[in-house]
Amino acid sequence: MSGPSTEEGVAFARQMWVDDEASRRLGMEALVIEQDHAVVRMPVRADMVNGHDICHGGFVFALADSTFALACNSRGAVTVAAGADISFIAPSRLGDVLVAEAVVRAAFGRNGITDVTVRRESDGQAVAEFRGRSRSLKRP
Repeated sequence: MSGPSTEEGVAFARQMWVDDEASRRLGMEALVIEQDHAVVRMPVRADMVNGHDICHGGFVFALADSTFALACNSRGAVTVAAGADISFIAPSRLGDVLVAEAVVRAAFGRNGITDVTVRRESDGQAVAEFRGRSRSLKRP
């Protein structure tokens, strides 16, 4: 039995995004959803800035994680994070817009590896590099 077509997989990821209230409430906007690729942007608001006057790393992680989820679910199977690592490279501040781009690097069996780069939209400066490990769940 073959899996979903590319179009069905992307439609699955798009529906997942529509149902993702957490990302929506953080002000995220999906710009690109393709098989194995996604781009999401998020403005840094006052309630996202920490005591150092920079965007809290948890919000940068959330943006990367949401973008990761779109890319690894774009094959049409329910796919969840098995783990992730992030390296923070540069700060972002109130008023910055962050853009995350995810690319599935490897998909093998029910496992996958997806890399996400988060950049400041204004100057393209990399803010963080994220590597997510995914696992597709068995269908009921």
